[in-house]
Amino acid sequence: MMKKEYCGIFGIFGHRDAARLTYLALYALQHRGEESAGIVSFDSRGVRAHKGMGLVGRVFDDKTLSKLRGHMAIGHVRYSTTGSSVLKNAQPFQINHRKGFVAVAHNGNLTNSVDLRNELERNGSILQTTTDSELVVHLLVKSDESYSDAILSSISRLEGAYSFVFMTNDGIFAVRDPRGFRPLCIGRLGDATIVTSETCALDIIQAEYVRDVEPGEILIIDKDGLRTLKQADGAKHSFCIFENIYFARPDSRIFTKSVYLTRKNLGRALAKEHPVDADIVLPIPDSGVYASLGYAEESGIPLEMGFIRNHYVGRTFIQPSQFVRDFRVRVKLNPIKDVLKGKRVVVVEDSIVRGTTSRGRVRALREAGASQIHMRISCPPLISPCYYGIDFSTKKELIASSHTVEDIGKFIGVDSLKYLSLDGMLNSMLLPREEFCTACFTGKYPTRIYKPPSKKSLEKINSNSR
Repeated sequence: MMKKEYCGIFGIFGHRDAARLTYLALYALQHRGEESAGIVSFDSRGVRAHKGMGLVGRVFDDKTLSKLRGHMAIGHVRYSTTGSSVLKNAQPFQINHRKGFVAVAHNGNLTNSVDLRNELERNGSILQTTTDSELVVHLLVKSDESYSDAILSSISRLEGAYSFVFMTNDGIFAVRDPRGFRPLCIGRLGDATIVTSETCALDIIQAEYVRDVEPGEILIIDKDGLRTLKQADGAKHSFCIFENIYFARPDSRIFTKSVYLTRKNLGRALAKEHPVDADIVLPIPDSGVYASLGYAEESGIPLEMGFIRNHYVGRTFIQPSQFVRDFRVRVKLNPIKDVLKGKRVVVVEDSIVRGTTSRGRVRALREAGASQIHMRISCPPLISPCYYGIDFSTKKELIASSHTVEDIGKFIGVDSLKYLSLDGMLNSMLLPREEFCTACFTGKYPTRIYKPPSKKSLEKINSNSR
């Protein structure tokens, strides 16, 4: 399995409470990664850092935050796949060198990371982690150029999906890949300038959304203000459509558009394509709620909250091991028997990846007394691995890659199963359809895909990082 980085990043320059604001922002971005969290800050006295495994609230407290002094800071929340859940891989990644220091927070996945790693090791680099971020930092510090020129030359070596926030002695650099796979936006709070993965991080600190970082753009944020170092290069956009379907918070604007409104559109399209006689529409909290609202409005079937979510349990999809996923499915959602008994239910889900989660939920609905269960999915079947940062990197992880819709319905135990069509999904977006990457649904990748590393090479990398 290739290692992925699907994370949340934040950077702020020009505020005396930079680290505390970063801490609050990471709370808002917690849904993008529950494995680890970190903050690096800087002022004239030097650089300070704190990282740890677990949720933001467990990693930081008043004592640790009081030590993170400085007028600029960057932060990161992370999740990973099996084999790389170690503290050394927590970000931001930081290195001290002859020109000072550089720290980096990354969201995405470099498709040529194996080639870069091999090249760096052949040239004498000693790598401590399995993260793409460390590779980029090593490229930077090997250069004798200024940070600006070094970032320009280093970024030109990268392929795949990436949004970076770098911090140096002088300021912050923000970078987004030419196709714009991963989101990145700019905000302002008084005289302070901010870059972050989602606008919900701006809302929590009452900052103003300014604009998105353009695909291919490199920004410098320092004492002279905000300026563009490099303009977009005109590559075809490949925005990750799964951000709108599942990953982003519904109160965010992703790729400049409302996630909430997009998900309602998906539900309306689903009701038009796949109506059913039923008594209630039942959302799966939390990501399925907004498509359910659209389905209920379009179909005229009343919406009922038949599942109550335990908010002290994290998201099952982004946990590193299947054992933890299975346990959390059982304790995360509790069905309300008085709502469900004898009812014909339309369950609206955002997606089906492995099928085991949906199977457990359907079993719970049967036990609660639902007479019929019809499942409707607000995207097409996931049939192809994602090489750009979503945690399904092999076909065998995707039940739809080897089973028909009818077979999947039987496996999860529903009376009927229907998916939204590709056209229905794309027509529901608030941007033109050609702006999005749909490789996980079509198998048509917008970039060159390298051969995944062998199991032996992954074991070597992982053993070196422990």
